[in-house]
Amino acid sequence: MYYRFPITRPRRLRSSRVIRNMVSETSLSPSNLVLPIFVKDEGSIEQINSMPGQYRYPIGDELIKAINDAVESGVRAFLLFGVTKSKDPLGSLAYDKNGPVPKALRLLKENFGDSIILMTDVCLCDYTEHGHCGVVEYRDPVQVTQTTSQPKYVVNNDATISIYAKIAVNYAEAGANVVAPSGMMDGQVKAIREALDNNGFTDVIIMSYSSKYASTFYGPFREAADSAPRFGDRRSYQMDPRNAYEALKEVSMDLEEGADIVMVKPAMPYLDVIRLVKQHYPEVPLAAYQVSGEYSMIKAAALNGWLNEKMAVIESLIAIKRAGANIIITYYAKEASRWINEVESIL
Repeated sequence: MYYRFPITRPRRLRSSRVIRNMVSETSLSPSNLVLPIFVKDEGSIEQINSMPGQYRYPIGDELIKAINDAVESGVRAFLLFGVTKSKDPLGSLAYDKNGPVPKALRLLKENFGDSIILMTDVCLCDYTEHGHCGVVEYRDPVQVTQTTSQPKYVVNNDATISIYAKIAVNYAEAGANVVAPSGMMDGQVKAIREALDNNGFTDVIIMSYSSKYASTFYGPFREAADSAPRFGDRRSYQMDPRNAYEALKEVSMDLEEGADIVMVKPAMPYLDVIRLVKQHYPEVPLAAYQVSGEYSMIKAAALNGWLNEKMAVIESLIAIKRAGANIIITYYAKEASRWINEVESIL
C-alpha cells in the first residue's frame, strides 16, 4: 500500500508577523543595552571623527542632557570612559578623586540618583603617556639589541593590578554601581574585589572584561579616548584572536576571584566565543561589547547608502543576544532602544 506522508512546512510558523513574534526564540529589550559615554576634564563638547554621532562630553550640562536623552529612549545603564590630556607614566589621574570619571559620577548621581546604573571602565590606557594598560618598565638598552627577540619594555602585571584596585575604590566612592576592569592583567579581579570589600563597598559589582581580544576593531575607540599605545602593542596581555577555549580559562579565573559579570569583547567577530562561554557558564550574566569598529562600519555603510542602518543595527544586536549575551554594550544603545519596537513590526 502506498502511504503519503504529510509535508513538514516550517513556513506555517512564518506566515504572519504576529506568529513570527509569538514563536521567536530571541528577544531584545532596551534593558539589555548599555551606552558607553566619553567624559573629558576640559573644553567643550567634541564630536569623535571616526565615530559619527558619538561625542566627548565635558562634565556639565551637555553630559546631563546626553544621559537624559538616552534615558528617555529607554536606556538605563551607562559605561563611562575618561578622556584627558593630563597623562603621566602611572596614569595617576585615573585614581584622582578629581579626575573626569569621579566628577562625572558625582554629577550624574546628583541628577539621576538610583534611576540609572553607572558603570566605569577600570584601566590605565586612557591616562598613561605611553598608552599601555599598565605600568611599563623599560629594559636596559645595552642588554636588548635589535638582534634579540626580547622586548625593550614589559608591562608589569602585579604593579598594575594594585593601581587598578585604587581606581576601583575611587570610582566606588564617587558612586559607581559597577566597576569593569578591562586591562586583562592576571589577578585584577581578586585585587579589586579585596580592595572594594576592605573599604566597605561589598555591594559594588565587578563586570570583568574576561575575554578581551587583541583586536583591530578597537581603532576608533583609541582615537576617541586618545588611548593608542605610543609604541608596541597589547598582544602580551590581550587575548590571541586565534584562541577560543582559552576564554573559558580566563572566565573561570575571574569567577573564582569574585567577578559578578563576565564579558567577551569584541562581539560580532567573536560570536562563537560568546556561545562557548554561555554554554559552559549558563548561570553567569554575560556581557558582550559591540566595539567602536563594529559601530563605525555600520555607520559608514549607512551614511553611504549601502545598507539600512536601523535594520543592520537590530540584526547585529539580535545576533549577539542569540549567541548568549545577557548584556550588550553598544554605541547604538540609544537609537536601538527606539528602534526595537519599530523593527519588530517589520520582521
